[in-house]
Amino acid sequence: MKIIARCHPLLDPLLPRPLPARQALPDWLRTMPSEVEAESLGGAPVRTLKHCPPFIDALALGVMIPLATDLHIADGQVSWDWDPPNIPDAPITRAPIGLHVPEQATGAPFRLSGHMVLKFTNFWTLEAPEGWDLLFTHPLNRADLPFQTLSGVVSADRFALGYVHFPALWTDPDFSGTLPAGTPVAQVIAVPRAAPELEVTTMTPPDVDTSRDIQEALQRTPGLYRKTYRA
Repeated sequence: MKIIARCHPLLDPLLPRPLPARQALPDWLRTMPSEVEAESLGGAPVRTLKHCPPFIDALALGVMIPLATDLHIADGQVSWDWDPPNIPDAPITRAPIGLHVPEQATGAPFRLSGHMVLKFTNFWTLEAPEGWDLLFTHPLNRADLPFQTLSGVVSADRFALGYVHFPALWTDPDFSGTLPAGTPVAQVIAVPRAAPELEVTTMTPPDVDTSRDIQEALQRTPGLYRKTYRA
C-alpha cells in the first residue's frame, strides 16, 4: 500500500515534505508524564494517555500534510512572508491560504461567529492505489491546534494529479502569533472504496466468556493490548 505525493518541480525546493504521521507526533506526547497522581482518586497513581495504544496509533495513522509557510495571526488578520515563483504551466495559487465566506456553510452546524473560515492550500497531489480513497481530516487527537480542519473523502486513484485543499474553521479567536511552516494541517488516511458489510448480532455464551477474560486480563496486565492484540 503506497500513497504517492507529488509537487510541481518549481516548488520542490520550497515546500515542507509530507510525512508518515508516525514521524510527526506532537511534542506534548513526548513530554507528557507516563503516570500522575489523581486528586479525584485521593492521590492514587494513574497511567496517562501515553499508555493508550489506540490513542497513539490514531496520532500515527496515515500521512500528515504540513503547512507550506509561516502564517502570522494578529487581531483576526492573517499574513505571510513567502514569495514562491510564478508557475506559468499550471494554475496553482501562490497564496498558502484562502478564505471561505460564512454563507457557504449555511445550514451546517458550525459555530462560525467570530471565527475565520480558512482554506489551507495544498501544493501536493496525492495518489492512492486503484480502488482506494483518501480520507482528509483534522490531525487526529490534536486539540492543541487553533483550527479544525473539515473532513472529506476523495477518489485519489482517479484524481491522482488533482489538488485537494483543506477548509478549516479557526477555533481559537484569541490566538495571536505565528503558526509555523510544517504545522500539520491535514491527516490523510487511505480507506478502501468498497463499503464493508455490517452484521449486528448478540454474543453467544462463549463470546461472553472470552470477552470477560480479555477485559480481566487487560486490567491485570499493563501493556497487554500492545503486546498481544495490536496489529
